[in-house]
Amino acid sequence: MKEFFISDCSQQENKIITSSFVVASKQVKAKKNGEPYLALVLADRTGQIEAKMWDNVEEFIAVFEQDDFLKIKGLINKYKNRFQLTIHKLRRMEEADIDFTDYLPKTSKDIGELWRTLTEFVATFQNPHLKSLVELFMADPEIAERYRNAPAAKTLHHAYIGGLLDHVVSLFRSCDLMCRNYPQINRDLLLTGAFLHDVGKIQELTYNRAFSYTTRGQLLGHMIIELEMLQAKLAKLPGFPAELKTLLEHLIISHHGQYEFGSPKLPMFPEALMLHYLDDLDSKMEAMRAHFEREADLGGPWTGYNASLGRPLLDSRKFIQGEKAPAARAAGEDSTARPATPATPEAPTSEGPALDLFSEQKA
Repeated sequence: MKEFFISDCSQQENKIITSSFVVASKQVKAKKNGEPYLALVLADRTGQIEAKMWDNVEEFIAVFEQDDFLKIKGLINKYKNRFQLTIHKLRRMEEADIDFTDYLPKTSKDIGELWRTLTEFVATFQNPHLKSLVELFMADPEIAERYRNAPAAKTLHHAYIGGLLDHVVSLFRSCDLMCRNYPQINRDLLLTGAFLHDVGKIQELTYNRAFSYTTRGQLLGHMIIELEMLQAKLAKLPGFPAELKTLLEHLIISHHGQYEFGSPKLPMFPEALMLHYLDDLDSKMEAMRAHFEREADLGGPWTGYNASLGRPLLDSRKFIQGEKAPAARAAGEDSTARPATPATPEAPTSEGPALDLFSEQKA
């Protein structure tokens, strides 16, 4: 049974721990004297931690590879205000000794409820062609299983089991809300684009041990995979309008929004532009939430530098609380604590479920 998780580091600082981890990254580097050392990134379901092994490295280099599970004994300490693990001993573990649920982070939300929410949105579609297309994807048992479990990214946002579905449901809610403010937007087209924009992640990413890229995903990327998946489903829908097919293809290949971010095309019609901005917003809000969660032990309102966002971040709730925070915690009313996941809204009306703008979402 795994007794220590990476989230426990603040309680074990400067202490020796023994626990198991999955190897998310493995590098052999050289010390100044030319001798090798191991630089690892270890992971469990609560996060990742950098780890170094300095001594007797030669006998362990060939013992394990990336994605293997290790039993490790080492010292938890801080370097440049971040926890790290100095490894004293390690051994490779056999799969029979592993509970896989200990190692991959998973959404705290009910995956079944998220899937039902998605189904309820699709039921409100007015365009029969787009409705049939999305329902065809959702009725495919292999796609449905992967869509419900895949992460939305390897590291940047929604990097956990169920992250893709969590992201898309949040994006559906945002799209639905924005359509009410911009009536010129074709809601069914926008929501179909939201459903399809990352569906290729189910083949681009692997998530059995750690989050990484498949060979096909590395070589093609999720947008090319999505175009292939779309073509395969449209072949089963004779009479699907060619104009709609072209618009869906553009939604897929333009949703990153800028050439430097991997978009072959810039968004060129309203639904494509809106999909890009809402997708970008959803991913960045989740990246902020996760960063605040990881750095909660720092205490103050400012976090360290966030590489994906290119800046340090201010937790506005902690900043507003100021000196009131200790008293609030003592009274059991710590408003910095992450709220419980809200219940899934009732089935959407023809306008879709309402969005609580003040509830914290895992985008």
